[in-house]
Amino acid sequence: MSLIKQLWIAIAIVTLIALGGSLVVSTLSARHYLEQQLQVKNLDNATSLALSLSQMPKDAVTVELQISAQFDAGHYRLIRLTSPTGEVLAEREYAGVLDGAPEWFIRLIPIEAHAGVAQVQDGWRQFGTLTLESHKRYAYTALWQGTLQLLGWFALGGVLTGLIGTLIIKHITRPLGRVVEQAEAIGGRRFVTTPEPSTREFRSVVRAMNTLSDRVRTILAEEARRLEQLRRQTQHDEMTGLLNRSQFLNQLDSALARDDAHAAGTLLLARVGDLAGLNQRIGREATDRLLRDLGERFADFTSANGNWEAGRMNGSDFALLAPGREDADVLARELARALHDTLDAHLKDVLVGLPVAATNYAAGEARSQVLARADGALATAEQTGDRSLRVESGGAPAPYPDLQSWRAALLSALEHDRVRLGAYPVVTNGGRLLHDEAPIRIQLDDTWQPAGHFMPHAARLGLMPRFDIAVVRAALRAIAHDGRERGINVSAESLRDANFRGELFSLLQADPATAKLLWIEVPEYGALRHLAEFRTLCVALQPLGCRVGIEHVGAHFGELGDLHELGLDYVKIDSAIIRGIDTNAGNQAFLRGLCMIAHSLGLMTIAEGVASAAEQEALPGLGIDGMTGPAVREG
Repeated sequence: MSLIKQLWIAIAIVTLIALGGSLVVSTLSARHYLEQQLQVKNLDNATSLALSLSQMPKDAVTVELQISAQFDAGHYRLIRLTSPTGEVLAEREYAGVLDGAPEWFIRLIPIEAHAGVAQVQDGWRQFGTLTLESHKRYAYTALWQGTLQLLGWFALGGVLTGLIGTLIIKHITRPLGRVVEQAEAIGGRRFVTTPEPSTREFRSVVRAMNTLSDRVRTILAEEARRLEQLRRQTQHDEMTGLLNRSQFLNQLDSALARDDAHAAGTLLLARVGDLAGLNQRIGREATDRLLRDLGERFADFTSANGNWEAGRMNGSDFALLAPGREDADVLARELARALHDTLDAHLKDVLVGLPVAATNYAAGEARSQVLARADGALATAEQTGDRSLRVESGGAPAPYPDLQSWRAALLSALEHDRVRLGAYPVVTNGGRLLHDEAPIRIQLDDTWQPAGHFMPHAARLGLMPRFDIAVVRAALRAIAHDGRERGINVSAESLRDANFRGELFSLLQADPATAKLLWIEVPEYGALRHLAEFRTLCVALQPLGCRVGIEHVGAHFGELGDLHELGLDYVKIDSAIIRGIDTNAGNQAFLRGLCMIAHSLGLMTIAEGVASAAEQEALPGLGIDGMTGPAVREG
């Protein structure tokens, strides 16, 4: 039972005791007053009648007539005249029942008034004893009506007390509501703080809870910093801060396996010519400074684009991976200009070659094919000149010549409902199904195409919100059909689209039972770039029972500083970290720390892109709760 209910019950009990006690005391006091008044009336009337009889003739008829006249003129229950020997000389008695008050009330509160007694004289001789008792029905009527009036006033007072008490309790417990919300948030592993209230007892509780939240947040922040330091030590080149060769190749593998709007992109390579000779001419220190500055130019490109990655492949070779950017020639010229300007700033009198090569790639290509094209383009650029640029096109030819043709084809597929979902199982370590990943497929020219084939064009045309809504509708239909849980991704473009969010909420609210079986995830770079919109999405989806998570989590996990406030359910670890995890000690340490932080926040951890049985066996020991990928089967 809640504290508010207990307070209300306590107030109700106290009020009932107070009002009930007052009602009883008032009723008993009124009865005592009526008894006294009846007793005085009986005595006065008996004395007056006895005096009248004493002065009248004492024949039986006269006495009888006088007593009858008195009985009929007043409200009496009994008038009796007895002789000194106890003989009844005259008597009148009311034989009817009492009315004016309920029988139970009369039995519960009896009125006991003494009868009036007086002596009737006949000269100096006692004639008889007169006993007179007034009728009590009028006293009971007055007492009953007075009790009803008191009860009405007390009921009115109770209602007013309840209303006033409600206002007072709301005012007093307003800080308590925030304390309860904070306690529920901490119970949900969202370590929030609240302002301290003015009430002393509540202030102590809130201060203690705020201290606990701050302490846990500090611990988690320190763990995140240590995790970031570990990631840099194991995944980054010590001199330039860029990714080392093995981790960059893992990122390339992850990019080639993507099935979303950034499934296609560009790979760029740059090479510092004759690095050994440059060391001899300008010295090792100056050469290292030049390499660091070149690394900063690459980092400038990645910092402006959340999901781009840059790496140092060896002593003289640098690489830039740009998912979602397919204009390789434009991007190559931008990068070459920045790198050559850096060279000119460092080496005004020394000519150093720095050729740049680029190739675009498409989803599903093999890493070896993409690297072979890029290496060939770089070799051609080296042969052409010291600072030449070479762009090598790759991938399958586009089925449509321009964006307008793409728009017509994509809109036609949506309008004619040529949309369906794939199904890739996401399972626990024990093989139990968590949900099916459901990437979109559409029919173009009578062929069903994966998302990586058309999503980059949909993103450039601004159609991502429409495609994501189509995915939501299809997922809800599939869940309603077979009852299996589905996982869908929401693009960064849809995340910031208010119309998409409104339509999404309407669809889920219209079918709450199905909505509870839906897993909705946003890519890490989208959540980072649009954190306010992502927080709004999380808050809106929580009452609907949907599972909300972040996919492709990895390099920027430490930047999600307010992750504990979002109320997430799970995170999916990027395949770039999972690739070769059974043999990569550095990534194992990083993954173990990442899972520890996620579990501290109550988040389930799911590994993406599990490609081998060895990876699958190594993951549970590192803290992974579930997995998906080519090697994963529903058990």
